[in-house]
Amino acid sequence: MTDPLPPSCIAIAGPTASGKTAAALELAHRLAGHMPVEIISVDSALVYRGMDIGTAKPTRDELAQVPHHLIDILDPLAAYSAAEFVADATRLIAEIRTRGALPVLVGGTMLYFKALIDGIDDMPAADMQVRERLDAQAAAIGWPAMHAELAKVDPVTATRLAPGDSQRIQRALEVWHVSGQPLSSFHSRQSNRSSHGPLAPDALYSLEPDDRAWLHERIAQRFHLMLSQGFLEEVKALRARGDLNPELPSMRCVGYRQAWESLDGTQPMATLAERGIAATRQLAKRQITWLRSMPLRHVVACDRPGATHTLVQAIVARVGPAGAFR
Repeated sequence: MTDPLPPSCIAIAGPTASGKTAAALELAHRLAGHMPVEIISVDSALVYRGMDIGTAKPTRDELAQVPHHLIDILDPLAAYSAAEFVADATRLIAEIRTRGALPVLVGGTMLYFKALIDGIDDMPAADMQVRERLDAQAAAIGWPAMHAELAKVDPVTATRLAPGDSQRIQRALEVWHVSGQPLSSFHSRQSNRSSHGPLAPDALYSLEPDDRAWLHERIAQRFHLMLSQGFLEEVKALRARGDLNPELPSMRCVGYRQAWESLDGTQPMATLAERGIAATRQLAKRQITWLRSMPLRHVVACDRPGATHTLVQAIVARVGPAGAFR
């Protein structure tokens, strides 16, 4: 998997709990002495401060080993769009390269990866009045019914969204109401652009399981670990601020939403782990579906022995000492 012209950056993607952080850190250690590595997080949840346990944020020790970017940059009250991410990541890639280091993009927010590869068009900005109307409608009829409404105006987007994916259903409906055009039409324009984003399609390396049961077990283990580490207390502290609500993008993150419902009493506390694990599995399923729409990615089976080593070897062969990073 060698290339005479190494790409300007490398990306490591994969569903949740597939081992991305460990792979990125091992890559940094393998390249130490040849070129420094700086990690750019590609995760819509890690941007938020105070959301550490439920997002499986890298530990202080892990953050200290390698420079990390786009972690803890926003308060949970804020929203963060794909366009903002692309602007931030593009700037960081250039800055990191100027320092003679290798930018390694690591995460599981597939919309961000797609935007980095295809580029991004200007989509309508958030319209709070439209969102409030949509929230009121959803409160009356439920998000599955809103999903059915989306299918009437944007069947392409509706097909790839789960009926309960309220955040993305709301955004797609918002774009339709504000612009009169389906969200999928903006994505189509991105695919047909003559100029693309800073990430080359074949510079994307992906950790994906051959056996979904392996990933499901990892997800369950991690959720129970998060609970034992104080995840519920973390959500209680966020609620105690008094200015957050369950409709914010930050509080819609998998796990946080289920914990908020349990603390509100709208769902039984006894089922928190079950619901959180199920939601995380659904997230992983969507992430894998997104990845499969990126045919030039290099896939490594994360459930095979030595998967991390295999992935790191492939990347080192492409950008390491055998071919100077340019």
